[in-house]
Amino acid sequence: MKNVRKSRHRYLENLAKKKKLKSVLKAIKKAKSKTDALKKYPEIQSIIDKSIQDGIIKKNTAARYKSHVWKYIKTLVG
Repeated sequence: MKNVRKSRHRYLENLAKKKKLKSVLKAIKKAKSKTDALKKYPEIQSIIDKSIQDGIIKKNTAARYKSHVWKYIKTLVG
């Protein structure tokens, strides 16, 4: 029973972390200008890095996310 409780608790924590990661990635897409996106980029990087440490995503997935976000920021104007 204790293992069931622990696994449920871990599942809920991981789910919350995944949702935060996805919401931050979506938030960068809503940035209106390049300066706004550049201000948010360090926060996004740290959340992605923490997700690696927590085992939420793999290292290569995190690198891909960072790369896609950076490419998107470079396409923004102003």
